[in-house]
Amino acid sequence: MSVLVVGAALLALILVLLALFAPALAPFEPDQQKLLARLRPPIGFERANPAHWFGTDQLGRDLLSRCLHGLRLTLALALFGTLIGLSLGVSLGLVAGLFGGWADALIMGFVDIMLSLPFTLVALLVIALAGTDVAVLICVLGIAYWAHFARLVRAQVLGLRELPFVEAARAAGATRWHIATVHMIPNIVSPIVVMASLNFSNLILLESALSFLGLGVQPPTATLGSMVGQGRDYMASASWIVAVPALLIVFVSLAAMLLGDFLRDHLDVRLRER
Repeated sequence: MSVLVVGAALLALILVLLALFAPALAPFEPDQQKLLARLRPPIGFERANPAHWFGTDQLGRDLLSRCLHGLRLTLALALFGTLIGLSLGVSLGLVAGLFGGWADALIMGFVDIMLSLPFTLVALLVIALAGTDVAVLICVLGIAYWAHFARLVRAQVLGLRELPFVEAARAAGATRWHIATVHMIPNIVSPIVVMASLNFSNLILLESALSFLGLGVQPPTATLGSMVGQGRDYMASASWIVAVPALLIVFVSLAAMLLGDFLRDHLDVRLRER
């Protein structure tokens, strides 16, 4: 196991633990305002307040506390969005690949339509019509990349269904459900895991983009993306307001991608047999 993988695993573990225990670790309430302590830089800079390790924002709120709570909500949004997209895309991709015919044409036609649309505009339309509730945002994130999963799984299934072991199972009377769960899914875990890890990072960036436009989780609730969006007007005078949550986004995305590569190498049945 390489040092890079161990470092990514430790980073991911630390981030997850910070998110889980955010209420206990945060030194202040995330929405607590102290206008007399506004725009204080992190420790090590002039005018820093020792009580605020990462500094304060434009309303005097502690950035460390807001980052911890924001990390928790950001990871939850990305996780639920990834699970929804994965479940929907894998299910439809299996149906399209195994059944073929009109089911394949219908599903892949819808996939092509989804992939041809700029999803940011679709998200803006859905949020404008349904509101900015957290449940709506999770649904928007969930449908963001399901088409990528569906196309990937369909391509993998089309390549597997003509192989001898699948034809033998079909000749033995195995149902399509049995073929899908026993013979198909174990052999396509690797690309699914890699795509899920990449989409996890992409969903964090999508949430950040929506929050930057004011269409994500609404203030005063903190997510990493909303903190970047709210601090953009202060980048010239108080860059730490944007830099701290932005660095957390980079760390989360990097850890997710590196762990995805690690899981691919260890979950791929074909790689293990070599």
